[in-house]
Amino acid sequence: MMSRLPRLLFNANVINEQPASSLYATEKTHLSSNNQEIDFHELDNLIINQVKVKDEAQRDESHTSRYIHQIISKAVRQKASDIHFEPYKHWFRIRFRCDGILVEVHQSPHQICKRLVARVKILAQLDISECRLPQDGRLTHRLTKSNDVHIRVSTLPTMWGEKLVLRILDNQVTSLDLEVLGYSTAQRQIYEHALKKPQGLILITGPTGSGKTLSLYSGLSTLDSERLNISAAEDPIEISLSGINQVQIQPQIGFGFAEALRAFLRQDPDVIMLGEIRDKETADIATKAAQTGHLVLATLHTNSSTEAITRLKNIGIEPHNIAASLCLVIAQRLLRRLCPLCKIPAPIPECLSKDDYSVFYQASTHGCSACNNGYLGRIGIYEMFSITPEISDSILKKDAQHQLDKLAKKQGIKTLYQSGLERVNQGITSYAELQRILAP
Repeated sequence: MMSRLPRLLFNANVINEQPASSLYATEKTHLSSNNQEIDFHELDNLIINQVKVKDEAQRDESHTSRYIHQIISKAVRQKASDIHFEPYKHWFRIRFRCDGILVEVHQSPHQICKRLVARVKILAQLDISECRLPQDGRLTHRLTKSNDVHIRVSTLPTMWGEKLVLRILDNQVTSLDLEVLGYSTAQRQIYEHALKKPQGLILITGPTGSGKTLSLYSGLSTLDSERLNISAAEDPIEISLSGINQVQIQPQIGFGFAEALRAFLRQDPDVIMLGEIRDKETADIATKAAQTGHLVLATLHTNSSTEAITRLKNIGIEPHNIAASLCLVIAQRLLRRLCPLCKIPAPIPECLSKDDYSVFYQASTHGCSACNNGYLGRIGIYEMFSITPEISDSILKKDAQHQLDKLAKKQGIKTLYQSGLERVNQGITSYAELQRILAP
């Protein structure tokens, strides 16, 4: 006999946009008296039988709730960051994004897709009658009495029905230590040196999902919040940090990053964090604030550290404001870690000198019981671009990006590729993974 599920709760507050892997150690399923997982195919049949019941009052919605609970529980155990529900003509599939890779976990008959989508939309307080437009919402799912999982929900109308993506958000930050995130001793010292400056702009760059926000928070966590007034504008607030004034921007009511930044400047700030620089107005205020006694940290979507300067120029920031404000740019990526239990030796590629490297490793074909695919977790690689007087002069002269790249190389910058090769040589990741992430 199946026990009743814990109730599903709605919560509009997002705590942290890191995958909810830290909940795995204590999470237990509530689907049966002996705590064994219910087979997805069994749940498919249970829901299909309820779909056939014409009287809605007699339908048992608990099967749908159990299905959702089971999927979320499985995703948390597998340390997934996202759950995809994808409808097709006669079926729909469920995929998890684990360590940046999408993996199919189940296929179900199409007729139960609408039930699942409708139930999730209700839980996220979305309009279940609106199937023509994308919608966004949030909910909190209770795994156990002590563990809640916060989830961001996105719907998208497709040819065969609404597609759902559930982003699993972690409410338990495991570590904000820069070394744990993958910063080397030298890289950590460069970052901490910039954070000690009384003013200036620090930019963290990279594509979506490269860990930029966690690097921002890690930097803020090193500051003395008792002696400094620190304010952060975010969309959404991802990690709750004690001693920091965190503000959720709300563009729908005219309160964006630029408006938040103006408000911060009237609040006697020492340090300002912006979740993202998206437009000229925000960038202009940020660069000027960084020249008037404020330390400003922000993220930017670029592929390399030097490209951040080009990006600021392209959105309309004057070179003299960039040169006067910018003190450090950090470009970063996330690489999958090789499973330490089953990784196997690999030949050093012919394009690399065997004199410079020791033993390379690669993922085993089928993995082991600990990892399933040869990889387990992720680690960051970083490119630290300090703005020296020579770089500032180059910016003022409006040098092209290739000239900035040449000057950075002359000054000894360690590129993302070089940082990645170090991790490959240490046996932490594979050369194939480095190529996958940094492929042109």
